[in-house]
Amino acid sequence: MKTLELIKTGSDLLKEKNISSFILDSELLLSKTLNKSREEILINLEKEIKEKDINIFKEYLIRRSKSEPMAYILGEKEFWSKKFKVNEHTLIPRPETELLVEELLKVFNKKKISILDVGTGTGCIIISLIGHLNKSFGIGIDISKNAVSLAKKNATTHGLDQKIRFFNKSFENIFSKKFDLIVSNPPYIERKNIKNLRDDIKKYEPRMALDGGNDGLDLIKKIIYKSTNILKIKGMLALEIGNEQIKKVSKILIENNFRIKSVIKDYKDNVRGVLAYYK
Repeated sequence: MKTLELIKTGSDLLKEKNISSFILDSELLLSKTLNKSREEILINLEKEIKEKDINIFKEYLIRRSKSEPMAYILGEKEFWSKKFKVNEHTLIPRPETELLVEELLKVFNKKKISILDVGTGTGCIIISLIGHLNKSFGIGIDISKNAVSLAKKNATTHGLDQKIRFFNKSFENIFSKKFDLIVSNPPYIERKNIKNLRDDIKKYEPRMALDGGNDGLDLIKKIIYKSTNILKIKGMLALEIGNEQIKKVSKILIENNFRIKSVIKDYKDNVRGVLAYYK
């Protein structure tokens, strides 16, 4: 079977299964199968594909047809112009989180700071920050051993394993250090709403990275309370939050001696992040 025919077979199957990006996904899955760039494949549409590669491609298509996220099948996701290894133990990096990174880099441009990344997952936030704030150092923590292992690999890939240390522990067990910046993309979805998420999220992404408790604020509250002990005076807490949570989160911050610096809006103009100084 030729490349063009295979891509069409794949895209037809995915379209049948209501995968909206059916053509692109088919091309990318074939690219992974053949270990070649998508561009290289698209300029060789008449190339004959070996039977064993066709079988591998079909296995990827079956996974995608069941709504498994492309990032998990490909084993990577781009974030802040870097490629990060991902797997089923970590949340997939999102464009909204890039907005948080962008805002923090404006605030701390060229400064030397210490950073704690709570619930680091792939390490994409702290690696992206330290990659630009090259005088700074950081710590990433996560309660998932597998996530910490992956974050370490990502830091090594991007040459930052000497500037960032990762630990498999809860943020509640951090006592001995004070930070200039604490950043987190915590679970913030209300437990009752998880069933309403898209299949690719609720069936595949780790529930503990999504479930924010009954009001969606369980972890957010804990991070705010703990930050009062481990942030330097005038240090910053940066949180990604859910849509429509800003009023409640702002109230908790103010009650805990924080002064809100700014909010971050996503591409749909919803408030999805908040930066606050500890007074």
